[in-house]
Amino acid sequence: MSAVADSVPVVVVGAGQAGLSVSWYLGRAGIEHLVVESSTPMHAWADTRWDNFTLVTPNWHCRLPGYAYAGGDPDGFMTRDEVVDWLAGWLGTFDPPLRTHTRVSRLRRTAGGFELTLESVTGVESLRCAQVVVATGGYPLPILPPFAAALDPAVAQIHSEQYRNPQRLPDGAVLVVGTGQSGAQIAEDLHLAGRSVHLAVGSAPRVARFYRGRDCMTWLADMGVYDTPAQQFPGGKAAQEKTNHYVTGRDGGRDVDLRRFAVEGMALYGTLIGGKDTELEFAPTLSAALDRADAVYNSICSDIDRYIIRAGIDAPPPYRYEPVWAPDTEPTRLDLAAANVRSIVWAIGYRPDYRWIEASAFDGGGRPMQTRGITEVPGLSFVGLPWMHTWGSGRFLGIDRDAKYVADSVVAALSTATVPDILPENGVRL
Repeated sequence: MSAVADSVPVVVVGAGQAGLSVSWYLGRAGIEHLVVESSTPMHAWADTRWDNFTLVTPNWHCRLPGYAYAGGDPDGFMTRDEVVDWLAGWLGTFDPPLRTHTRVSRLRRTAGGFELTLESVTGVESLRCAQVVVATGGYPLPILPPFAAALDPAVAQIHSEQYRNPQRLPDGAVLVVGTGQSGAQIAEDLHLAGRSVHLAVGSAPRVARFYRGRDCMTWLADMGVYDTPAQQFPGGKAAQEKTNHYVTGRDGGRDVDLRRFAVEGMALYGTLIGGKDTELEFAPTLSAALDRADAVYNSICSDIDRYIIRAGIDAPPPYRYEPVWAPDTEPTRLDLAAANVRSIVWAIGYRPDYRWIEASAFDGGGRPMQTRGITEVPGLSFVGLPWMHTWGSGRFLGIDRDAKYVADSVVAALSTATVPDILPENGVRL
């Protein structure tokens, strides 16, 4: 490693919409800072979403500092390319201090703050700072099950973040594992393209796209659900882990009904629990998973009904989802070769990876221990995490509020702290 090359009061690690939102507020406050990005700003939108991706939240949810969706379809759902263009428009409204194609490989505490190790094509160097905001996304490492390596190598395997379109997969049937937002929508994308799809159904709930004349997410926003602090959310952490409701914004938005897919020929299974060579084993959980997802769907509708009554709103009459299909038996085996399954799309989530941070700021699962992004490690904060403050955290609807809170905390800390020798003047440039 080279000697210490530079210093700056604040470093933001990650130039996604969350990190750049913090930069926007720091810039407005006159705080000297640097945003370090391993690739290019907001690259994940173009690089990790499939071709037919659409937002699942209405366009009017799209709000960033000093910028909001102003198109002609506020209740519609932007495609991937439209989101990329919208974000580029926002980035054009300010000039963040960016250093791209530079990876932070180590962050450690020092007597005066922090030291970061930066790696790029030009070499390795160090950067010191008093405050660090980590904005590297929710949990960046794709999860694959331990038995994936034991499956027949003739079957192509990809994670959902690598999926682009049906044409890139080998001919033949496709197994999609997982029914969170990505898994359910990728299964739909393949199904609409005429591919034979096998789907391992997980525990994710679902929600109606539209109910009683409006988008369900618009109802929930009006009800204050997305603004409820995590500590006050009914059901606590267990409920928070089950808020990845599957629904789609495709073609103007609609429900994702796995039972309807089954009627149309998609093969459904319960949780995938093991496999070797071409033989897979599933738990007999399909019926229960479908019933639970539908129960959540109808429960949300009931919550909206109660809100409509309390608010005295004139709306179309209520209804409840009635199942269009139920499995006769619980399938527990699948021979990939016999079913001509030539590819698997793993959509079973991500896990945290903060091994590069040398600080006591994480729980036993490797997740940051934080309150509204602020940790007990002086000078270390996070932004862009799911449930960082509310259900709206980590999505467009809550990023502005979360970023402002973190940025304000950084500004306050720099204004009141004893100034270490690495800071220019008093560390605050107003």
